[in-house]
This record gives sequence, C-alpha cells and structure tokens, in this order.
Amino acid sequence: MLLAALPANAETTAPPDADVTPPQPNILWIMSEDNSKHYLRHFDVHGVATPAIESMAAHGITFDRAFSNAPVCSVARTTLIMGCYAPRIGGQYHRALQRVSLAPDMEMFPVYLRDAGYYTTNNSKTDYNVLPNEQPWDDSSKKASWKNRPDPETPFFHVQTFPQSHESRLHFKLEALDKPTSFSQADVVVPPYLPDTKLTRFTAAYYRDQISKIDELVEQTLAELEAAGQLENTFVFYFGDHGGVLPRSKGYVFETGLHVPLVVRVPDQYKKMVDRDLGSRTPGFVSFIDFGPTVLSLAGVELPQGIDGQPFLGSDLSAAEVDARDFTFSDADRMDEKYDLVRAVRVGDWKYIRYFEAQYPNSLNNEYRYKMLAYQQWRDHSRDASLPPEQLGFFQSRPVEALFDLSDDPDEINNLATDKEHGGKLTQMRRLLSEHLKETHDLSFVPESVFLRQGSGNPVEFGNHQAAAITMYIDTANIALQPWDHATTQLITSMNSGDPWVRYWAFNAASSMTASDEAARTAAADDATLVQLAERAMLDPQPLVAARAAEFLAIIGAMDPREVLVRCVKRSHGEAEVLQILNIATFIHADGHGEFAIDADAFEVPFRVGPQSEISRRLRYFNETKAAGRSKP
Repeated sequence: MLLAALPANAETTAPPDADVTPPQPNILWIMSEDNSKHYLRHFDVHGVATPAIESMAAHGITFDRAFSNAPVCSVARTTLIMGCYAPRIGGQYHRALQRVSLAPDMEMFPVYLRDAGYYTTNNSKTDYNVLPNEQPWDDSSKKASWKNRPDPETPFFHVQTFPQSHESRLHFKLEALDKPTSFSQADVVVPPYLPDTKLTRFTAAYYRDQISKIDELVEQTLAELEAAGQLENTFVFYFGDHGGVLPRSKGYVFETGLHVPLVVRVPDQYKKMVDRDLGSRTPGFVSFIDFGPTVLSLAGVELPQGIDGQPFLGSDLSAAEVDARDFTFSDADRMDEKYDLVRAVRVGDWKYIRYFEAQYPNSLNNEYRYKMLAYQQWRDHSRDASLPPEQLGFFQSRPVEALFDLSDDPDEINNLATDKEHGGKLTQMRRLLSEHLKETHDLSFVPESVFLRQGSGNPVEFGNHQAAAITMYIDTANIALQPWDHATTQLITSMNSGDPWVRYWAFNAASSMTASDEAARTAAADDATLVQLAERAMLDPQPLVAARAAEFLAIIGAMDPREVLVRCVKRSHGEAEVLQILNIATFIHADGHGEFAIDADAFEVPFRVGPQSEISRRLRYFNETKAAGRSKP
C-alpha cells in the first residue's frame, strides 16, 4: 500500500535535529553517459579531479563498489527503471529489435512516486527496452525540469542525463591528435591490455577532459538547486549510466564496463534518514537493480512486489547491513548487430565470467565500436603475433570461463580458472552464477527470435512457463565446462534431442570447447559420430540449429560452412534469426582474413532490409573487409 504524499516546503527553516517530521524529500539523479569510475580521481588515483562531485561526497556518501548490471545503455537503463535484472524481464538486448511488454502488475518505478504525489521528470534519455504500462513521467523531454512542477511544495524526482562523456565523443579524426589536452597525456596510465601509443594516450586524456566538462555541469545543477532553496531538501545522486569508454570497456563485463562512480549528496534536512557520517565511504556492493528501490525508500513509498533490488539508503536501513553486501551479477547479450552471451558474478574481490559463446573473440566486429580510432589501431596491431598475450587475447577465441582475483589483478588479465589452487573458489563461483541464471529464468537461453515470437507479450510469465526448459538449456550449455573426453557422450545425447534448442546449445557447447583448445579440436575432428551428427544437423528444420552445426564443423576443419549459412539465411523468418546467423558468418569471416571470407552478395534475406538496420551493418562489413583485405569501421 502506497503512503500518502506529504506536502513539501520549498524552503524549510527547521534545523535538522528539530523534533518535527520533515516533508518527503526531493530526489535528483545526475547521470553521465559511458564512464566507469576509473576516470575520476575521487575513485582512482589515475583519474581527473572533479571538484563538484568531490564536494557532493564531502556532504554525502561515496559508494566505492557501485555497479551497473549491464555494460551498455539501453539494458542498464532498463534495469534502473525497473529494479529488475534485464534477462528476467526480456530487456537484455541492445538495441531492442522490438520493445517488449511488462507483466500487467509491473510498472516502471516512477509510477509509484507519481501515485505518492511526486512530480517526475526526465531530461531526456530513456532508451528503455520495455514498454510501460502506466506513464512513469509527468514530462520526459529536453525541456523537462523539476522547476516546472505545478506547485513549489510538490516533491520531485528528476533525472538529468549529460551526454558529454558518451562514447561518440571519441569518434574524432586523426587531425584531433594535433590539439592539446588539459589532462596530461604523459600522466595517463595505459592498462596492460591496450597498446601504449600516442593515440591511446591522447584518447584517454581527451576523455578525462570530457569528465571535467561533466563536473562543470554537476556544479551548475547544484547551483540551480541552491538558488531555488532546494539543495538541502534534495538527495542528489551522481553516477555513470554504465562503464566505458576506452576499448574493452563498454559492452564488456569487465570492471571497466560495469564499475561506476556513485556519490549521493545528503541534504541537511534529511541527515537522520541516513545511518552514516557525511563524507564517509562504503565498501558495500550496490547495483542498478537497487537504485529504484532506494528512491522509493527515501520517498517513504512501499516497495512493490516483483522487483529484484533492495534499498541501500533509507530511515530503517543500517549502514552495517549495506556495508556487508558483497556480490553483484552482470549480463551482456546482443549489442547492436553483435551477439555474445556472457554472464558474470563478483563476490568481494573475486570475479567469475562465463563465456557461453567462447568461440567468439571479444573483438568480434561491431560497426559502432570501430568508429573509434583507438579500436582501429588496436585491431591493426593485433596482426603482429609478437604483441603481448594480454593484448592479443582480445582478438582470440576465449576460454569458456574465467576467474580473476581483483585484489591482485584489477585489469582482469590473469585467468585463474585452470589454476588448481583456486579450484574450490572456481566451483563456488560457477555454482553461484548457474543458480542465479536458473532462478531468474534467464531468457537469453531461448534464442531471441523465438522469444520475440512467443514471449514478448509477457516475458516474466513466459520465463515462468519455460523455467524447466531454460534450466535444461543452461545445463546443456554447461556441458562445455567439462573436459572434452568427459563431455562427448552428453554432447551426442543432446545433439539427438527432440528439443531443437537443446540441439542448438549442444552444438554451441562443442564450438565453445574446441575453438581455443587444439587437443579438443583434433579429438572432435576424429570423432566420426559427432561429425556425422553435425553433418545431418545442417539439414535441421530450424535454421539456427543448422547454422550452429556448420559453425562447429568449420571450427574443427571439417567443412566450408558458407553454403550452409547462405541457405540458413534464406530459410529464416525474421530479423533476429538472420542476424544471429550473420553473427556466425562474421566469426567465420574473421575481418576478411579468415579461410572462409564471406561475400555479402551471396545472401538472400527473405524480407526487406532497411539501409540502417543491424543486418545491413553486417552485410556492409562483409563487403568492405573482403574488398580491402582488412576490416574498416
């Protein structure tokens, strides 16, 4: 039951310790796009000074371990607005080919604030992958402002997004390198997985200059609140909308893609609502599923059923309880035209990453990524086999799982998954993630094309109905966690399954296991039963299953898959299905340097394709890289 809204004074003169009940507080979110915590000196010694954000921290709380649950904007913002894991509610794909519906009893959380008397505004980015039931905003536009509320005593919740730190700011041309940067390029610390070049240093320094611009905008926003007499009535959150933006950050579940800066300024009138000293820092884990519940808690609104997060601030919440929180889950799926299903969990300083399509390198082409010169240069350098392993790894097939000790390896380059000393920790983290995926009915284990046809009308209900099947698909995919000689019997059984998506995941598991393991690849090629099953599956009635079988045979060197992929595209029935087959073709194509370079003109897409569609991006990439002998953005 929602609490009734109380009138809010525009300017109260009661001291913070007066024995009076203050009105509902105002709440303001300031979001900067695409930046992890690593660019701010307040969080990282190699970052830039941000005096306005630091002043907020001096009058509030710094959250040293705050995380987006996804490393890209539409999925992260869907998580924020719902307080739910995106793969549970069908909002995990960036960008959504089709925005999905919410269950009838689910709402975007500002709806509950509006019901409680708040004026809710958003300026102006939404980017949600789900359709609202009730409208969450009184105004969502470039003119939206808390200043426009109908009465100065009406409490407000306002979201302000600043794009000056967005990835697109790094889509400059080479001529830009002739200009100076305010942040010293000599002081840039280049992470070991990136080449230490003039371009890398310029990009990193230039981006820190963009963060300085964000800080100036934060200062302006605080000044406007103070001028209106609202600063000490308003909880002000500053945070990044996910990580980024140098290569190997945005779009990836590394810390640089997920670990965001978060500072909450606590207004004088509401210090009693927070069980902390001003200027303090907390190591407690908070993530985007928790932000909406926290706003509702501060507003005195009862939390609705069906959300995944929990508040980290509020009158009845102890600092000790929040400080003890020590885990976060994260997810990455299709990003624009690039499919790559990855899940991760962090517990304390231990990080576990599960690559469900481990055959694909992290570098698998994405048109928007490679508009950045730093990405292009790194890709060019990767042709040099003498490059350090930590820099080459981005361009190679991955292990099926990775384990990192962040206390010793903050850059996540030393995979401990095969280290027997950490076998117990690996098993623990693996089990924790697998249980989470099954408990949340992770919808990515149903191919996107199938989900859009069958489950987009009510994703949560669809996940509940498909819970047993999703568990079976996860278990099939996890055959890849076993040694090859232990896995073959289960692979053969699953490849013979009557469920096409068990077959799909079995062939994917086989590809994941063999792409980076020469011994497994040789053993698979010598296994006549597996090869015969895959050859038969290339005629599977499901084009995606046939394409997965062809991918596996190509990886073990048993066939040229191109004719099968062309046939699968022609038999497909929708954009998601075609796009996923073209994703396999992109892997085979290998930037035009692979054995089986793809000719875009060979594909006959059985429906009209727009020039700016994700499919067109893939076809354009094939033709450009085949003609040039190298990939272009």
